[in-house]
Amino acid sequence: MYTAPTTGGEVLTPNDAVKVLEELLPAQNQSYELGLRLNLKPHEGNSILVMCETYAKDGTPHPTNKRYSCDRIMERVMDEENPEFAIEQEYTLLDYDGHPFGWPKSGYPGQQGPYYCAVGATNVFGRQISEAHYKACLYAGLCVSGSNAEVMPAQWEYQVGPCPGTAMGDELWISRYILHRVAEDFGVIVTLDPKPMPGDWNGAGGHCNFSTSRMKAENGMKVMEEAIQRLEKRHKEHIILYDPSGGVDNSRRLTGLHETAHIDQFFWGVAHRGASIRIPRGVAQAGRGYLEDRRPSSNGDPYLVCEALVRTAVLDDWTDFDWTNMPSKP
Repeated sequence: MYTAPTTGGEVLTPNDAVKVLEELLPAQNQSYELGLRLNLKPHEGNSILVMCETYAKDGTPHPTNKRYSCDRIMERVMDEENPEFAIEQEYTLLDYDGHPFGWPKSGYPGQQGPYYCAVGATNVFGRQISEAHYKACLYAGLCVSGSNAEVMPAQWEYQVGPCPGTAMGDELWISRYILHRVAEDFGVIVTLDPKPMPGDWNGAGGHCNFSTSRMKAENGMKVMEEAIQRLEKRHKEHIILYDPSGGVDNSRRLTGLHETAHIDQFFWGVAHRGASIRIPRGVAQAGRGYLEDRRPSSNGDPYLVCEALVRTAVLDDWTDFDWTNMPSKP
């Protein structure tokens, strides 16, 4: 009798994958996927979603597999620092014609202002999708902690986390899949482009909130200030890794306008929405807590974002980072 798997490893083990590939995939450039974790599938009863990690046929991580390196870095610091992350995923809803959902077909809605965290049919476009998405994520067991309408109409945000280490990337990628699947049911397209509409409209980011055991302990503010100094020195490396085009996508968003710092500048501040790194006011008052990196793009790879933060803010070590398959190098 068939028994449903209860862990990712039961779906496909490394040895099983290699055996199958040797028999069925003689080409040298084939790859295989290993099951990592299971989540309930919101749309299909007792079905499950399987989060996979991709490897080349010889057992080495596939060039697109950014999880592997991230996980190795997290293993180095997890016991002592316990890094935790929470990412604010912004996205924009589009009609089939590529025009933002709910916008006039022959023009534009009113200027920004009344749409952020708004209510009312003239201010909010796509709430049913946003709510269906977060409910589906909760059903799947994901750590989705909130959602809200954003500054630009038809733009939304949801928050995932706090999550320890590599789990942040796992949860965000699964939630993105569910988002596209939910929007499909509504006949609407989701874009993670960081600047889907040129002009005087806010872009879309993937702000990453980050903390460690020492940041949350007594004198944690001093630890964060030291981490920020290291982040400034590695600003270029982070910008390259914070979107899939090596900073090209993010350059349309990080202009110094619309609640962003310019892509070529770095500064931090308390409760400053236009800073590269923001310290929440409550954190500054408490003298401990977490920092918010506002530079990551909405289409960034969370594994790269989280790895970069730990490499710089905690380890101050980039010596073994492999830039081979990155879009550019610092």
